[in-house]
Amino acid sequence: MIKVGTSGFSFADWKEKVYPAGLKKEDQLGFYENGLGFNAVELNFTYYALPSPAAVDGLSRKTSPQFEFAVKAYRGITHDPFDYRIKDKPREDDIRGYCEKFSFSLGPLKESGKLAAVLLQFPVFFCPSGKNTEYILKVREYLGSCPLAVEFRNSAWIREETFSFLEDNGISYCDVDEPRLPRLVPFTGRVTGDMAYVRFHGRNRNWFNSSLEKRYDYLYSEDELKEFVPAIKKMSESAPKTLCFFNNCHAGSAATNARMLKMMLEEGPPPSS
Repeated sequence: MIKVGTSGFSFADWKEKVYPAGLKKEDQLGFYENGLGFNAVELNFTYYALPSPAAVDGLSRKTSPQFEFAVKAYRGITHDPFDYRIKDKPREDDIRGYCEKFSFSLGPLKESGKLAAVLLQFPVFFCPSGKNTEYILKVREYLGSCPLAVEFRNSAWIREETFSFLEDNGISYCDVDEPRLPRLVPFTGRVTGDMAYVRFHGRNRNWFNSSLEKRYDYLYSEDELKEFVPAIKKMSESAPKTLCFFNNCHAGSAATNARMLKMMLEEGPPPSS
């Protein structure tokens, strides 16, 4: 099963590009599923603040039983403990508390069977080490029953030792496509858990000198997306579930590209002559 969607669904610059002009904000998720035809979404607002169970339940109730959510973990779990710019970093008790609150808040998605994954997206200053692999296992323990996927932003992690570690511990690797520049992480097509996971960040070659908004300002061409179809289909043969999310959300590009990829993946093989 392959599910395609976008990283977030509610953006001011999607009005009249993705959503009809008169669509109310509270109706956007329903339109995202029924109007645009997506059956999964990646929630990113959960990175900036711990969500409440009521807010999560409200989103769940707006979608069908077949719809699923991937949820990006709170920054206090994945980023702040490793950010050299932060003086008072979270202590272990803080991190455990964040994880337990985060897991509790996702209760409505667990109960409805709609929690596809919790995404642990670690920053570039999270480097490969025995201490950091132990940290991943500790977070897995604190998060309890949440299915996990890990995205690395430091390319030094992309090695066989990492994939073996994830596979041995039943943790899914989050593969990425981003500009093909030194220091950035390459697409690998690897599957390490019960879930294959791909995030498309765009290919803005001015990545290192752009604002966060402009960094993801990129529209994939049809030819660029076609390159991924064989790899994604192969990945889906190794996992019961494959999730593909577009993070190039500027001006609605993510929704455009997600619909393009969805159509490509749904096309059957050419008829035999």
